[in-house]
Amino acid sequence: MTLKPMLPDALAGRLSRSGVAAVVTVENPDDAVPIARALLDGGVGAIELTFRTARAAEAIRRIRAEVPDILAGAGTLLTRTHVLAALEAGALFGVAPGCNPATLAAARECGLPFAPGVMTPTDIEIALEHGCRVLKYFPASNLAGPSALETMAAPFAHLGVRFIPLGGINLASLPQWLASPSVLCVGGSWLAPREIIQRQDWATLRRNAELAAEVARARK
Repeated sequence: MTLKPMLPDALAGRLSRSGVAAVVTVENPDDAVPIARALLDGGVGAIELTFRTARAAEAIRRIRAEVPDILAGAGTLLTRTHVLAALEAGALFGVAPGCNPATLAAARECGLPFAPGVMTPTDIEIALEHGCRVLKYFPASNLAGPSALETMAAPFAHLGVRFIPLGGINLASLPQWLASPSVLCVGGSWLAPREIIQRQDWATLRRNAELAAEVARARK
């Protein structure tokens, strides 16, 4: 039986058009909406709110309510409880650092579009068994770069597998990753680092987004 893709084509298309997805950890939900607006104003159309704080779900709820034009997802989903909390908060997609079959099953059961993390061909095979063809490549900076990704992806290319590399990527390395044929979009925390959020420097955040969006547009 062929499983329905875990991340629909329309959603994958939005991620591809954005080119970049900001990975953000929010401590104070009051910062969530200004962050999302700064990113969107700068041209970045997707954001992943990590479930590394107790307030992540509230941050997603606020963004979905007040900045509906940005594609808001949840990251660092490690358990079924995380998956259900992300869905209840209104997350449009979920991402995990690894490929836990139990978490994959929970996402499929509840209907949350999902991209598990992979770093080996075996991880990819596990993901494919669950209908996942959009995968997080993590930690990208520790895995020998885009050339290594293309080598690993080659046996699966005919299945339409695409990747979202994250981990250690910055503006300088962004063009190299976006040039990789297997890359759907690139995730990065450099857009909204903790120090920018703590001082609520939304102008700098918007500028970071503008620079990233300029690189993303150049690939099209």
